[in-house]
Amino acid sequence: MNSNQPQAQYLSDYLPPSFFIDSVALHIELAPLNTKVVARSQVVANQQNPSDQLVLDGINLELQSVVINGQQHLAYKEVAQQLIISDLPNEPFELEITTHCSPQTNTSLEGLYLSDGAYCTQCEAQGFRKITYFLDRPDVMASYTVTIVADKAQFPHLLSNGNKIEQGELGGGKHYAVWEDPFKKPSYLFALVAGDFDVLRDQYTTMSGRKVALELYVDKGNLSKAPHAMASLINAMKWDEERFNLEYDLDVYMIVAVDFFNMGAMENKGLNIFNSKCVLANEETSTDRDFHLIESIVGHEYFHNWTGNRVTCRDWFQLSLKEGLTVFRDQEFSSDLGSRALNRIDAVKVMRTHQFAEDAGPMAHPIRPEKVIEMNNFYTVTVYDKGAEVIRMLHTLLGEEGFQLGMKLYFERHDGQAVTCDDFVSAMADANAVDLTHFAKWYSQSGTPVVQVAQKYNSEAQTYSLTLTQVHTPSGDQTNKENLVIPVAIELLNDQGEPLSLIIDGQPASKVLQLSESTQTFTFEGIVTKPVAVVFEDFSAPVKVEFDQPLSEQLHIVKHASSEFSRWDAQQSALTQCVVEAITKQSSEPTLPASVIETLQSIVKSTLEGQEQDLALVAELLTLPSFDTLSASFTHIPMDDLIKVTQSFELQIATSLEQALIQVIETFVDDKQQNHQSAAIRALLNASMYYLAKVNTASDYMVSQAQTGSMTTALGALKAMVSAQHSEALVQLNAFEKRWQDDVLVMDKWFNLQALRQGDGALNAITELYEHAHFSWNNPNRVRALLGPLTMSNPLVFHHHSGAGYQVLGDALIKLNDINPQTASRLITPLLAWKRYDTNRQKMMVAQLKRLQSLPNLSKDLFEKVDKALA
Repeated sequence: MNSNQPQAQYLSDYLPPSFFIDSVALHIELAPLNTKVVARSQVVANQQNPSDQLVLDGINLELQSVVINGQQHLAYKEVAQQLIISDLPNEPFELEITTHCSPQTNTSLEGLYLSDGAYCTQCEAQGFRKITYFLDRPDVMASYTVTIVADKAQFPHLLSNGNKIEQGELGGGKHYAVWEDPFKKPSYLFALVAGDFDVLRDQYTTMSGRKVALELYVDKGNLSKAPHAMASLINAMKWDEERFNLEYDLDVYMIVAVDFFNMGAMENKGLNIFNSKCVLANEETSTDRDFHLIESIVGHEYFHNWTGNRVTCRDWFQLSLKEGLTVFRDQEFSSDLGSRALNRIDAVKVMRTHQFAEDAGPMAHPIRPEKVIEMNNFYTVTVYDKGAEVIRMLHTLLGEEGFQLGMKLYFERHDGQAVTCDDFVSAMADANAVDLTHFAKWYSQSGTPVVQVAQKYNSEAQTYSLTLTQVHTPSGDQTNKENLVIPVAIELLNDQGEPLSLIIDGQPASKVLQLSESTQTFTFEGIVTKPVAVVFEDFSAPVKVEFDQPLSEQLHIVKHASSEFSRWDAQQSALTQCVVEAITKQSSEPTLPASVIETLQSIVKSTLEGQEQDLALVAELLTLPSFDTLSASFTHIPMDDLIKVTQSFELQIATSLEQALIQVIETFVDDKQQNHQSAAIRALLNASMYYLAKVNTASDYMVSQAQTGSMTTALGALKAMVSAQHSEALVQLNAFEKRWQDDVLVMDKWFNLQALRQGDGALNAITELYEHAHFSWNNPNRVRALLGPLTMSNPLVFHHHSGAGYQVLGDALIKLNDINPQTASRLITPLLAWKRYDTNRQKMMVAQLKRLQSLPNLSKDLFEKVDKALA
């Protein structure tokens, strides 16, 4: 390990800046290897935290000059990615710094870089320091005027934040554009794009009657894939006005799609830069999932205009202030426009497969972390998705009206400010005259709470009691845990599946119980017969539930719960229970109970008879919990047994439902239209093909779908064949590649499928694709498309007892450490959970972590995770 180890930063050490920058004028002359940046800032000392030195951040910059108030200034030094300036004026002053940077060699994709010949930026969290020396922290908010100069023929579009106030011609074939952003913002929201694009234009009239120009920039030839993103943007603008009374505030809103991008998208004020896969879609090349994600992500970045831009973070430890809140808002947007149940299922899958695992691993942290080495490592499912669940709990406790009162007060108090999570909670509390001090512990406590549920029925008294106990296990980052406020939404069902009235102490009771003590008992009166309890309806809190509920009760919920989410949740619980029992009993031939198979059969029968209306929900009900979800039930993952049992159960389901599923694919036809009903049909067809491939039935149908179906069913058929090692799998994969070899985003889907290959030789076949014409180590999309599914969704190959899968990942991480540390840091996740595997696998995973630890140039991104994993 390099002796110069990166140092942690702590939330408790926060100090306000010694200087503020009131405004900055940037003059940027673009050149691949030698971009010139002149930054002219109006600097004001902070009298509350004075200093005689101005310390600016900068990485990979060539400093040309420092000028103060028009005079050359020599009292400065460059030390360890900082520019320290001394002998400062006593009054506010103008600081002009000239630097050069090299976009072409910037493979980190942070700061200013080139993406397929276009200049673009990514400054969150700390990328602006790769453009110029600056106070690169979110609590320094300035107004920006930006002048961009570039070759006109090569870069006809010159874009930045705000409104364009001037443009013109220059000598030598160059031109310029001047942009002014009237809203003060931190440097992480700065954006610049220069390139030659096709442009889709539209207009939106806000609720106050202002006309906003909408512009969507895409690579040449991709204009046909832009309308869905534009429609999503218009829907988001309208929804934010109707649901939150929030209106857009600039004259233009721009989205630019680029192929080289570390994240999904970025909410830069008025100029969102998107990963192309999160913008481009049409009915020929995109799946239903693509359309849904684009709608969600476009909405997410637009909603940041208020929850992130107009009100931003004081420091990066407060990241969930904007991200958790905005994820909640985009989830509500998607739910209001589509299926609330399916959107909730999607969100909970992320929590149970990824966030719970993060809580249980070495990178466990609260949604407001206490310390950090590399801020990019905390763009996590905990900060985003668990953060959204904490916001959702507030919404559950306060109700829609109370939540909106809190939002209104939040903006009234903090518009134009950089604030903290505590400020948000205080606004919610004050607007509703409630004490949220206890609730706020969710922000500072890591780990997944466990809620133990015990039920008791008294037939003589006709009472039913639920005793709830919350348990908090110490984690690596926190040994002492406190009780939390946990909203527990419930429903009680009678024998006929009808919901019962909830009466406590002779009074109607809320269906949302509040668990705040270690143990509490809630007793319901007037219960004539023992009910079936639905607990944590709609996943009312991000907890694990230990409830020894009989299988018969779980299946009763599947049939009768009012909440469609809770039907799915009970099905997942029942199936998980069956898997765990089969592994515990070490059954030589594990089989699902007859009652479970009968429930699945009745679901398909009801679907064919038209009684099940939501076909996409049916598809979810037929699907076993994911490998990661099932793994969460074990302290040490019984890898080989888990794979054996799930494969056995899937084959049993396929055999038992074979004839019914054949009827499904004969009854339901994909009309290839983009609407919720058509998408639901495709989801059901894909679920059916997945099982039918395992019994080698309907092969002709699957080949037909792979060749001529919609992109959703074509990929569904191919995935079914690859998973079942069907004889047609490789033939159809090759045909798919030939058909789509000119479309890089569709080829990413092909890489995904290749990464799921099974059997001997699968790993060699996957790594041979490094030489494929479309694969590039410099492009995060290509890398994630191949290595992501292999390491996260193909346990049989990645966790092979030989350790070859771990070796492949280790090799890739070493390569990416030099090219793009952010991508490497996101891919290392499977190795971090090494303690949860058997002794042999532990040794092999640790060996890969130690290979990384020994690198002399290990990036901060990887160092932090490797160091914590091996601690």
